[in-house]
Amino acid sequence: MKYLLKIKYIGTAYCGFQCQKNGTAIQNVLTAAAEKVFGCPTMITGCSRTDSGVHALGFCATAEPEEQATIPAEKLHRAFAAYLPDDIAVVAAAEVADDFHPRYNAKGKRYVYRIYDALCEDPFEKQRSMRSTPINEESLAKMQEAAEHFVGSHDFSSFMAKGSKIVDTVRCVTEATVCRDESGCIVFSVAADGFLYNMVRIMVGTLLDVAKGRLEPSDIPSVISSLDRGRAGTTAPPYGLYLKEVFYEEKIDWKCS
Repeated sequence: MKYLLKIKYIGTAYCGFQCQKNGTAIQNVLTAAAEKVFGCPTMITGCSRTDSGVHALGFCATAEPEEQATIPAEKLHRAFAAYLPDDIAVVAAAEVADDFHPRYNAKGKRYVYRIYDALCEDPFEKQRSMRSTPINEESLAKMQEAAEHFVGSHDFSSFMAKGSKIVDTVRCVTEATVCRDESGCIVFSVAADGFLYNMVRIMVGTLLDVAKGRLEPSDIPSVISSLDRGRAGTTAPPYGLYLKEVFYEEKIDWKCS
């Protein structure tokens, strides 16, 4: 039996999702926990990589025990809780077909990026959001106007980290919004059929250039069409970024009880 797990994690202590030689990854911890849950070696496959320090609200990964599993999907969150640290949690699970792949079956993802711009410091925002000088409502409106230019199918080479080996750099962005949430943080939300390496973080750096007057919202189309990484903003730090949701063609019957 193959399970699909929905996972939340705080990425501060980890070198990203995928196993690395230079540190502990989320995948390492999940694999060790899964082997205890199922009592046998278990392969954990993620829907994507996340960089060191990046967080997740709805990361998806499959668990494939080598032996037949008998634990109901709705009970897996409890089983994993006994073996996972406080900064990683399985929040729901579903049974999926043997040929289901959490990455290749995904039709898109949504990320959010949080910017904390209050006058005073907040210890609860440390490593959970990017710190910024105050951004007024006029600048916030300009950020939203600029973000709207990301929507559509474009070659996002200008928003890809240098040195990336990705050849197909066209992505279709279906949503890009900037607003202030109930906590007072500025939140950039973006959904697309896929993302290039550091794409969201470079988008954020570019939107901050708009907020600070270094770019105008009307400059964004030419930044995109230039295919020049040097025209876009700096890469925002990883700790403000959250993988919020993964979209699948088929309906996932998430269970938790």
